[in-house]
Amino acid sequence: MLVFLLAAVVVSAIAAICDLRTGRIPNWLMFGTLGLAVAGHFVRGALLGGLGEAGAQAALSLAGALFCALSPGVLYLKHGMGGGDLKLFAALGALCHPMLGIELELYAFALTVLVVPGKLVYEGRLLRVLGSSYALVRNAFLPASKRRTLPPDAMSWVPLGPAVFGGALVTLALHHAAGALSRLL
Repeated sequence: MLVFLLAAVVVSAIAAICDLRTGRIPNWLMFGTLGLAVAGHFVRGALLGGLGEAGAQAALSLAGALFCALSPGVLYLKHGMGGGDLKLFAALGALCHPMLGIELELYAFALTVLVVPGKLVYEGRLLRVLGSSYALVRNAFLPASKRRTLPPDAMSWVPLGPAVFGGALVTLALHHAAGALSRLL
């Protein structure tokens, strides 16, 4: 699985660069990764244990894509995340299988929670964004007639690609360290 995790780091690095430069993560990268991940796991399974294992590995790859797209999918539907970020999580889930993919996703979200407030303080926008966040949550529980309209400049959008890359690096570092430690013992 180390090869697939290294591939996840490379893919997320390319996605982070694209996200920072253009604000978009290209579809060719996400769909290409998804297809190659399923095919790669199929081949790996075939080499390890025949067609039965190949099918199981491909199914785990597809399950990784599905499970890693669930919570980002909800955020996307609520306009809390872009479609490229959603597809990036699905592609990385296909590379890493469900458990490792969800772990990577958790680290990416944790890095986002740690970095974004600092960025907003640096830009002098933290209080305005917090006020907007409160209004969004408040609006969600109010009847339509009592909701407040928020100005577009009160909303904040940050590229998630760099945090996903960071999550991939943390996952690689922790699993590489765990593997090295187990070999020593």
